[in-house]
Amino acid sequence: MRLNDCHNFHDFRRLARRRLPRPIFDYIDGGADDELTLRRNSESFARCDLVPNVLRGVSEVDLSTTVMGQKIDLPVYLSPTALQRLFHHWGERATAAAAERFGTMFGVSSLGTVSMAELSTRHSTPQVYQFYFHRDRGLNSAMMQAAKDSGINVMMLTVDSITGGNRERDLRSGFSIPFRLTPAGIAQFGLKPAWGLNYLLREKFSLPQLDAHIDMKGDALTIGRYFTEMLDPSMNWDDVARMVAEWGGPFCLKGIMSVEDARSAADIGCAGIVLSNHGGRQLDGSRTAFDQLDEIVQAVGDRMDIMIDGGVQRGTHVLKALALGAKAVGLGRAYLYALAAAGQPGVERMLAQMTAEITRDMRLMGVRNIRELIPQMLRFR
Repeated sequence: MRLNDCHNFHDFRRLARRRLPRPIFDYIDGGADDELTLRRNSESFARCDLVPNVLRGVSEVDLSTTVMGQKIDLPVYLSPTALQRLFHHWGERATAAAAERFGTMFGVSSLGTVSMAELSTRHSTPQVYQFYFHRDRGLNSAMMQAAKDSGINVMMLTVDSITGGNRERDLRSGFSIPFRLTPAGIAQFGLKPAWGLNYLLREKFSLPQLDAHIDMKGDALTIGRYFTEMLDPSMNWDDVARMVAEWGGPFCLKGIMSVEDARSAADIGCAGIVLSNHGGRQLDGSRTAFDQLDEIVQAVGDRMDIMIDGGVQRGTHVLKALALGAKAVGLGRAYLYALAAAGQPGVERMLAQMTAEITRDMRLMGVRNIRELIPQMLRFR
């Protein structure tokens, strides 16, 4: 199987599975506990039908939108995800370059493997910095200042990860950073020698967003311990309100799921929220973002920009979210599988296919721009 054989989400997933050692693939692929929420994220879109209009004159289709003051050419963006150079040695460099080519926004994680400063210098498209709330308040301020110094306009605080989810696939393989693999996990790496050579012979793996502030090397700290020891489970709305004021620009909360929390985010001055259950990787049994979208848009859609992520695999999924009032839709596994499959060409192929799907589907729906997508075009089973 080659990149040219990849025509959809599932094809990229299959090719990624062939390229990656099983523990690395499972880190991308897996969810928490019984993985119920992981499966329901995509299934939620299947319970919604599109009702197209015809004879609307749709020779020209405009996919652009504005999110938290950032104008982008597509209504999808590349969500911030951790550890990308484990999936392909280009990592975030491939992701950012592909996003720039398609004129869309990309996010850089606190657990990213390329520095936000380097990416901001190289690429002109909007960049979002995603970070976590630490026990050390000075560290939080230092990380925000580093983002300002890098020229980043939008901060995205993840609020659903004050502790790590129970990801049992990782427990079975022993996956962690640094590696603490079980014997079965080690054997899986031996079956993918090309990945191992890239990991050993190319640029040394690092976490540059954190390396300046935390010792993440050697035996000092695994990713699991980072979540359990460094992040602050006592975080509350007053803490976040102070961060919003300190940042002084567009501030977004990722991981909001209830109407009450959405209203609180608007009250403290957030420019946007991402409805998200962290791709089914945190609280198993959580409601899906798509199922929560309508009531949250009805409650606060006139006060801030609403985005969603989780389970998005098709252009029709994007149209359904936009019709309910989402300003943009975040992609996660969709581009990570493509990255693992073929680096930058993989991510570009995925984005090209997503762009073609959205364009074609909008024509079939009889709409010329995403503002013409409205709830009346949907029916729920």
